[in-house]
Amino acid sequence: MRSALRAWRIGRVLLRYRLDDLLDGTPVEAWLKLARPFVPRAAPAIAHMGRGARLRLALQELGPIFVKFGQILSTRRDLVPADVADELSLLQDRVQPFDGDVARALIERALGRDIATAYLSFDATPLASASIAQVHAATLATADGGAREVVVKVLRPGIDRQIAADIALLTSVAAVVERAHPAADKIRPREIVAEIENTLAAELDLPREGGNASVLRRFWTTPGGTPGADLYVPEVIWSHTADGVLTLERVRGIPSDDIAALDAAGIDRKALAAKGVQVFYTQVFRDNFFHADAHAGNIWVDTDPSRKANPRFIALDFGIMGQLSDEDQYYLAENFMAIFRRDYRRIAELHVRAGWMPSHIRIDELEAAARAVCEPYFTRPLSEISLAEVLVKLFRTAQRYELTLQPQLILLQKTLLNIEGVGRLLDPQLDIWAVAQPVLERILVERYSPQRLAGEFRKRLPELVTHAPEMPRLLHAWLDQQVQGRHETRVRSDDIRQIARVIHETQRRAVAAILGTGLLIVAAVLYALEAGGPRLWSIPASAWIAGLGGLWALLAAWPRRRR
Repeated sequence: MRSALRAWRIGRVLLRYRLDDLLDGTPVEAWLKLARPFVPRAAPAIAHMGRGARLRLALQELGPIFVKFGQILSTRRDLVPADVADELSLLQDRVQPFDGDVARALIERALGRDIATAYLSFDATPLASASIAQVHAATLATADGGAREVVVKVLRPGIDRQIAADIALLTSVAAVVERAHPAADKIRPREIVAEIENTLAAELDLPREGGNASVLRRFWTTPGGTPGADLYVPEVIWSHTADGVLTLERVRGIPSDDIAALDAAGIDRKALAAKGVQVFYTQVFRDNFFHADAHAGNIWVDTDPSRKANPRFIALDFGIMGQLSDEDQYYLAENFMAIFRRDYRRIAELHVRAGWMPSHIRIDELEAAARAVCEPYFTRPLSEISLAEVLVKLFRTAQRYELTLQPQLILLQKTLLNIEGVGRLLDPQLDIWAVAQPVLERILVERYSPQRLAGEFRKRLPELVTHAPEMPRLLHAWLDQQVQGRHETRVRSDDIRQIARVIHETQRRAVAAILGTGLLIVAAVLYALEAGGPRLWSIPASAWIAGLGGLWALLAAWPRRRR
């Protein structure tokens, strides 16, 4: 019943913001048209907004979890139109805080001790509140009798159940859209929901976030233990971290988009902008561990007066981090260098060699497509060229040639857009190409130097020695199969899963059709027999619920369109 009521509320919001066109061509469209006369119209100002703005407002009305969905969806520019992604990126994750006494109880339960025992002091008034967690200031006693400032991040009560319920509903909606929408193969609704679910699961795991922060801090700390001069990562207090609670060293800084405060503090914004680009490329290609939620709210600037001429960034919120495989890292770096050199043939060859595109694609056609994307940019001054924009357009063009991208590459695209946006905000004349190219060249020289390769070989030598005695037997067995014409055929587990999925889907549709028909009959009987009680538009509430449930079950049984 709760799912049906939640679905009805979502439908009302979609109608009020005139977003029902998103479901054109599906059976849901007919139901929404029937319900349209009963839903108040949006204000004229909203009705004339673009679809992205209307979707953003609708998500804000539906609540904090849907705001988070929209934020995650804005990162999937391969799946979402640019105008929609731009609007969703404006969603602000500021929500009403929950009671400080509730937060205190949650922290005590997670840590297994009283707040007064765990912390020297604890402020029940939160410093910040978001859709998934909120942050409180506290202090810890030090060995010398002093106090150390920390922040305590605690998950909202019941947030895991709320997310699970909304994900289940979105999964059902995605299944209907996938079966019935004429452009489902381009929208890929199940993939979108799976991406949202994975990202939210990572953000609910606060010990995992602490591990991310700890690794990033290690990369940006010198061998002597001194924090880096370019990026500061707060220390994780592991003794005060558990499921649902994360305690970090408290840091102070200025959000990187607060230009007035940065100027008032005397920060060299040109140096800061260039350093931001350098830090990003270093994270991606030196460490292969990059902050993938690098908007201005999560990237601050150190306010230490001694750092005015040599400013330093402070990283916050480590729930979403990105990594690339060694192959993707290499091919991506080579793609950047080929773009710098305008070597379009090399760009085309790298896309195929990386396995991002099938081998049957003609290199000359892909080369021409890359040239058509990149050449218009080189007519502009270098300070106006966005490397992120070039990369996004290259990937979008390549999608016409059956491009397959990993989620990590999509995450990197989004992060690169964020970093360049912050850099250009700090310094509108920032020449990103001039800053990025030498950093990338230096890292590649170091990464693929003979010394580095020799070190990798020494690291893998024990594994090679362990497996060396098996090689003659395996080689003899393979040669014997070739000589005798015997080849082993194995069915992949993916094939078996696909067969099982088809059988399960057929059974599920049959059950859903029977259930839906039965509920519609129940609704008709209730409508005929029920008198009195709460009613919606003169129809008994119980008949509404049964009817909506039946319609929902029938939609779930709707066969997939052939494409």
